Amino acid sequence: MVTQIRPPRREEMDAYYRVLPYANGLPQWEPADAAWHGGPEPWPPQRSPATAEQIGEWAAAAAGDESFHPIAAFADGVCVGASAALSFAVTVPGGGTVRIAGVTSTGVTATHRRQGQLRGMMQAMFDAALERGEPVAMLSASEGGIYGRYGFSPATHRVRWELDRHEAALLPAAPDPGSLELVDAARARQFWPELHAKVRAHRVGELTPSPGHWDGLSDEADGTDGPLRYLVHRDEHGELDGLAHFRLPWSPTAAGAGTLVVEALEATRPAAYRALWALLVDFDLTRTVVAPGRPRDEPLRWMLANPRAMRVTRQSENLWARLLDVPLALTQRSYDTAGTLAFTVDGDRMCPANNGTWLLRADGAEVTCVRTERAADLTVTVQALGSLYFGGASAHDLAYAGHLVPHTEGAVGRLARMFRTDPEPHNSFGF
Repeated sequence: MVTQIRPPRREEMDAYYRVLPYANGLPQWEPADAAWHGGPEPWPPQRSPATAEQIGEWAAAAAGDESFHPIAAFADGVCVGASAALSFAVTVPGGGTVRIAGVTSTGVTATHRRQGQLRGMMQAMFDAALERGEPVAMLSASEGGIYGRYGFSPATHRVRWELDRHEAALLPAAPDPGSLELVDAARARQFWPELHAKVRAHRVGELTPSPGHWDGLSDEADGTDGPLRYLVHRDEHGELDGLAHFRLPWSPTAAGAGTLVVEALEATRPAAYRALWALLVDFDLTRTVVAPGRPRDEPLRWMLANPRAMRVTRQSENLWARLLDVPLALTQRSYDTAGTLAFTVDGDRMCPANNGTWLLRADGAEVTCVRTERAADLTVTVQALGSLYFGGASAHDLAYAGHLVPHTEGAVGRLARMFRTDPEPHNSFGF
């Protein structure tokens, strides 16, 4: 068998898409309760296989998208594996952005699995990302046991929670000086880019949206799920500072009746955040509020008279991260606590330039990371660096799990203080 790993040519895009699970109607997520899904089912139903017309449209769109970098595996000239990297950016500690390669849409045909096709495609995407100057790769893992072997590790998390309306009383607070308004999908499509840009500037882990990200918002019903409704909050000066969309799906069972599903909610000020939730958790003729894909540290819990009323029903990691260029990545984020740390990375076979001992110095806006002959304070796996990078992982837990090995007294604590961020990193959508 002759294997090639390379970008597919335009005339090969039909075969390329046919390998991908979402295009051929095969499962694309492990059979587990999905924290990003608001319905009672573990995950949404599988799609039907894509038509030739749909694939032609995707191929035409891909040909004109400079941020889309497909890769394929060919065995004896037949496409048996497919993946892609998307070039965009993510917010890092300090409010800056880092260019990333977002690995997406990955599949290998059942007849050619366990033969190194996925590793070959990953290596090609890593090499190409480094050439483009993208020091970090990220992905959403469809199955938790696959991507750690390529250096990825969980970096952001999400939960799905439920709240019974009769338990949703909020603690007293000052009157809201702003106003709420229900708008149609056209106005929501207009408002979301503005609001998201404000949120992303201050939220570690948030992604830059692709062009047209909100174009699919509609006032039409989606089967029995009902139409999305759009709720806007403005401050006392009329400035947009909050936006949510929600739906009221029909249920054939009494247990699921009266459910309000909050598909998205963002706010730039506490007053807007509280006002949006105050309306949604006390909506007429409803019984239960469900919110999927939410951050683990949801402030609403601290606004409830009974914090125990908010029940987390599903949780999982969200984006996984992988540092492709350790010194470049580490110098593009900031550190709230100044410090100096020498650490060793070894065993990175896919990005061997990461191996060695590095000296990280952070002092306000001045951050450097260079090779050093100094004895290391600790040894760290590339997987641990991916989890630590956005500030949401516990250095203590990683040390107990063997991903950090300290060599000097207090090294784990110093690393923890330098890297940790508050609030936790979170991304409101994936790719």
